Amino acid sequence: MKVCVVGTGYVGLVVGTCLSESGNDVICVDKDKRKIDPLKRAVSPIYEPGLTELLQRNIREGRLRFSTNLGASVKISDVVFICVGTPVNSDRTPDLRQVEKVAAEVAKAMEHYTVIVLKSTVPVGTARKVKKIVSRITDCEFAVVSNPEFLKEGAAVDDFMKPDRVIVATDDRRAAEIMRELYAPFLRTNKPFIEMNHESAELTKYAANALLATKISFMNEIANLCERVGADVNEVRYGVGTDPRIGSHFLFPGVGYGGSCLPKDADTLIHTAKKHNCQLKIVSCAREVNSQQKRLLVKKMVSHFGGKIRGKRVAIWGLSFKPRTDDIREAPAIVVIEELLKRGAKICAYDPAATENAEHLFGKRVRFTQTNYDALKGAHCLMILTEWNEFRNPSFERMRAVMKSPVIFDGRNTLDRKTVESLGFTYYAIGC
Repeated sequence: MKVCVVGTGYVGLVVGTCLSESGNDVICVDKDKRKIDPLKRAVSPIYEPGLTELLQRNIREGRLRFSTNLGASVKISDVVFICVGTPVNSDRTPDLRQVEKVAAEVAKAMEHYTVIVLKSTVPVGTARKVKKIVSRITDCEFAVVSNPEFLKEGAAVDDFMKPDRVIVATDDRRAAEIMRELYAPFLRTNKPFIEMNHESAELTKYAANALLATKISFMNEIANLCERVGADVNEVRYGVGTDPRIGSHFLFPGVGYGGSCLPKDADTLIHTAKKHNCQLKIVSCAREVNSQQKRLLVKKMVSHFGGKIRGKRVAIWGLSFKPRTDDIREAPAIVVIEELLKRGAKICAYDPAATENAEHLFGKRVRFTQTNYDALKGAHCLMILTEWNEFRNPSFERMRAVMKSPVIFDGRNTLDRKTVESLGFTYYAIGC
């Protein structure tokens, strides 16, 4: 099948590359030439495990191409995926201008029946709006499909190749069958291909992320209670997670959730509800808890040092909002670092993948290092903000040798308290 994917961000690049891996002829389009030129050389602009190998193979075998020419790419395609960004406006509502602009450009270029797939995360009503935009511009036959993505950064390739489910919404049976054929290679283990109406598909994405956000915030509140009453959140989490009605996923306490999906999608869901005179009190509370949680480690540090943070050297391990990605959007590390800088602390930070993105954000206000141990030199304390595997078993002897004082604030509960304290460190974690 001939496929065009518009947008080469986290979603678009993964979608296009994985579809080419299953034998389709795919052309990925982006207006930003600075993205397209490296991609033609199989250099990915994002850090995503497994993606570079797939890029190299499919470019080499001629199934995957990159272009800045949207019109020419649409003309030769049967299916066009819209995977452009939906950033938030100042009022935290999604900005749909890129989606609407691309839809209009696709309409102008179409010369035959085309399936237009909305893969970008969009609020309820967007598919109907896109259909109207396209109808006003072209007389060509077309179908609009809602196909929400459920890709986790750091595992996006696996998520696309082995999906838990595929959700598709369209009023056109021909388009539904084309989508079924397109996804068939990825659903051989009998995972469901679910058809529903546009509004349900659009809302499902937001509902899923809001529920995950609520689970995280709920467990963080329980973790904070554990500290007050002398319970161990790891034991509580295990006891709760073994209940099959609940499950163990997303019950890990920490310094809050971030990324491009959960915060933005919770905001959009709340805004959608307000627009329809409906309150989502649980989701609103989950968002508030998350905001407070991001400041928890700073409060612990202020308490430990008796309120005297100015001039203290703080080592930060982890800048991305989660491991296995370079994405720092809405990352707890941003809030923590800004709070510490406001109080006069000096920050030295390390991340295996996200340093370049963090440098663009913080500039010279933060010093970045090549290794995690370099960040510890002369530090009064260490804060662990992302649970990268390489932080789980560090050399404590080496850490003590370079730190000014052996104090650790573990925002992801990555280390074992007994081990750390037996080696002479003062250790603060979340909920235990």
